Amino acid sequence: MLFPSILTLGVMLSFFMISEKVMPDQTKPFTYLALGDSYTIGEGVEEKDRYPVQLVSALNEIEENSWSSPQIIAKTGWTVDELEVGINQSLTDEQGYDLVTLLIGVNNQYRGRSMADFEKDFEAMLRRAIDFARGQKDHVVVLSIPDWGVTPFAVTRNTDKAKVALEIDAYNSAKKAICDKYQITFIDITEDYRVIGAKTEMVVEDQLHPSALVYSRWTEKLLTEVQKIKF
Repeated sequence: MLFPSILTLGVMLSFFMISEKVMPDQTKPFTYLALGDSYTIGEGVEEKDRYPVQLVSALNEIEENSWSSPQIIAKTGWTVDELEVGINQSLTDEQGYDLVTLLIGVNNQYRGRSMADFEKDFEAMLRRAIDFARGQKDHVVVLSIPDWGVTPFAVTRNTDKAKVALEIDAYNSAKKAICDKYQITFIDITEDYRVIGAKTEMVVEDQLHPSALVYSRWTEKLLTEVQKIKF
């Protein structure tokens, strides 16, 4: 009878050890961390209508149960520095995430914060998002800031729509420049929102925040980009 050599046994043992480590990871659902403010938490809409939840639902329709429920760290009214505090107070996965999205900045603009502070804080937050994505820059997606100046809420307050638009554009230009610096995907949702954001069906009861219909449009844009990522 022939017996395998010690070398062969060693190779076989190594193979089985590697297989035991790899196989469970291959069957785990992908994970998604959504960072932001009221737009990400979906102020005024049901949980199922939040864009991170809609995105996971769409991804799981393509490949059943391939994604776990998104972890959302966001709160209405948060500025970038307040998001940082919120993250520090939250329990996050030490293993990182397969996808990270970031939509932040509108409250910096609304409160009249300085552009210099925003750029510094946003860049630091983007670096943190990259860290959450295990350093995989192509697994991070940033969304632009919607222009709230077009909403019925802004109209009833006699808001200077032109001023808001100029400031939102400046913030988004800064965000895109920083994203380009780090080679991060940047999705423009602002221009489309300027066309539809004034319509009654596109806002919730407060006449300011987007309805599920708007979030579904953002989901479509996100889905297109996410499907390009190699997981």
